[in-house]
Amino acid sequence: MDKDKLYQKCVSYLKMLCEEIPERSVGSRGNRRATRFFENELSSLGWQTEMTELEVMDWESGGATLRVADQSFKVLASPYSLGCSVQAPLISVSSLGELERQEITGKILLLHGELAKEQLMPKNFVFYNPEEHQQVIALLEQKQPAAIISATGRNAALAGGVYPFPLIEDGDFDIPSVYTTEEEGRNLLSCIGKSAFLESRSTRIPAKAYNIIARKRKDRRQRIVVTAHIDAKKGTPGAIDNATGVAILLLLAELLAEYNGDRIVEIVAFNGEDYYAVPGQMDYIRKNQEHFENIMLNINIDGAGYKEGKTAFSFFDIPQAMKATCDDLLAKFDGITEGIQWPQGDHSIFVQHGCPAMAVSSQWFLEHMDSQEITHTAKDNLEIVDCRKVVEIAEALNWFIRMSNTPD
Repeated sequence: MDKDKLYQKCVSYLKMLCEEIPERSVGSRGNRRATRFFENELSSLGWQTEMTELEVMDWESGGATLRVADQSFKVLASPYSLGCSVQAPLISVSSLGELERQEITGKILLLHGELAKEQLMPKNFVFYNPEEHQQVIALLEQKQPAAIISATGRNAALAGGVYPFPLIEDGDFDIPSVYTTEEEGRNLLSCIGKSAFLESRSTRIPAKAYNIIARKRKDRRQRIVVTAHIDAKKGTPGAIDNATGVAILLLLAELLAEYNGDRIVEIVAFNGEDYYAVPGQMDYIRKNQEHFENIMLNINIDGAGYKEGKTAFSFFDIPQAMKATCDDLLAKFDGITEGIQWPQGDHSIFVQHGCPAMAVSSQWFLEHMDSQEITHTAKDNLEIVDCRKVVEIAEALNWFIRMSNTPD
């Protein structure tokens, strides 16, 4: 297929994922529509497909209200939080030591300062969960405040570009919570000790989601696994995070439609990277626990196709025999450069299980990871995508996979 046709396909895929489908958050109708679309496209290209059903939780917010005496404060319901209607004294803590010492049971607790500097990892998140985060969650569950308000700033590395960010985003955590800006948090400090009223109209909804796995199967068991997450946060079109990754998988599937190499190529649309419980990733790990040794390489795509800068291919534990092909790829494709190593992606699953990995992203995003204000917001739309880069990535991966195989 020539570049013009690939380009038009790319535009069509991205419009479907970012505009025709209203949202792709896990458990939503749009998410299920996106996975059906993905599976249908790969099936039509002759790939053997598998849909794995996942039990998940959708979530809706009807807003939140916070009042102290005659003052109102702007707060947002934390994603996947339980709702509440609570009247109780307002108390604040800003450090782990204060949280250990303060009597907070039955009170409305304002978390600010050091305790609110970075998003707390979900209590059951296995890939990255600092001890301090675990201590904070354990103390909150032990002491049982009636509800939690967190005043947060910006933390692009962990929470994306959204401001303020929800300190707690965890459907396994059952203390109702809301969040607000640092400025509103400072205003609230003048009300400590007073009676506050907090209402959060937040609802959890049991739902279904799906992982999609497609294979070109041969006799030998060695696999090249190419992955991208298909879900997105609520409230964002998720163009760079990660509709471009899904579009690359679709373009690559077409380029490999007549693939005849001696290794299995497995294409996986993960469902859950932008969701507290990462259900698709956890399901994949369970099913491959005894088979990771058969994976010769993972290629994970996340954050690719940004309009500025080059595409970055980052390499993790690449064996010497494969390194020459990686070097040839960088030399062959002008728009691709070697990127820094970064852990915030699904390639880390494979690295942690001893598999070599290649992470594909945008150089600009890697260089601005701690300061960008795009991901997880409405700004992550098709205006920031360069489809020519998306096409180049698909062509580069097609070339790389074929060069890594011996045809029958």
